[in-house]
Parts: sequence; C-alpha cells; structure tokens
Amino acid sequence: MEQSNIRSFQRINTGGILSLARFVDEHGKAIEYDLLTKTGYTLDDIGGTLSWSSLDSFISNLKSDSALARDLGNATGWEDTVKTNAILADIYDLLQIVNANLCLHISKGKKKVRVKPYPRPGMSEDKHKLGKGALKSVESLRKWIRSKRNG
Repeated sequence: MEQSNIRSFQRINTGGILSLARFVDEHGKAIEYDLLTKTGYTLDDIGGTLSWSSLDSFISNLKSDSALARDLGNATGWEDTVKTNAILADIYDLLQIVNANLCLHISKGKKKVRVKPYPRPGMSEDKHKLGKGALKSVESLRKWIRSKRNG
C-alpha cells in the first residue's frame, strides 16, 4: 500500500484489535475481496485460522492496486497497464508526427512522409470501408441495411 494509505490506516490502528475491527466494519467488502483473492481467507477466518495480527499485517502491506486502496480513494487507476499502454501509444504517434514534420522541414517539403498510428487493440488494419457517404434519411439507412443483409 502506498505511504498515504499506510499512514491513514496507522492513524486508525492506534487502538489495537478494537480499532482494526472498526476499520474492517467500515471497509469489510474491500478487505474481504483482497483477502479472498490474495490469500483464500475470508473475514470469517479472523480469530480462528487467521489471527488479528496477521490481518493487521496483511492490510498494512496491501498495494495501490488493491480493492481496499480503491475503497479508501487512494487508487487513481495508474497501475492499470491498459491505460499505460494507451498513453505510450499516444506518445509514439506524437513522436511520429514530430519526426515527419522535421523531415518535411529538412527536405523543404519535397518528400511527403506518411504517418501511421501505432496499432491499438480493436483497431482494424483492414482499410475496407462500408458505404461512400452520409445517408440522407432513415429509409435510406434501412435500404442500405437490407442490401448488406441480402448480398
């Protein structure tokens, strides 16, 4: 868990088991999810196979991608690799554009450079487009759909 998460938990944790129990009451669903997915334990195991001390240690060492961190409002989504990959692809595209502009400037506009965006999931490289322009009415849309279904 990030330092701010640890500090906010440590402020709550000054009363031992009682304050840990209050914290669990407040954030039970998130803690239960983290416990179950990371250890196989549930909150029902506290006091039996899972000691209060172990629960305290578990909570204190959760990372920023945990359900508890999201519940505390300290997770920002930056740990998500999909977001990171999208940002990197955007940076790649911008660098390609800058590079193309530099090439045009150096060659005094004689050579046209074509910039291809970095392929992203869900983007088809198939350049086949359906239709040739905007449809004028709902009826023309229905006709177009019927023609595509039939042929």
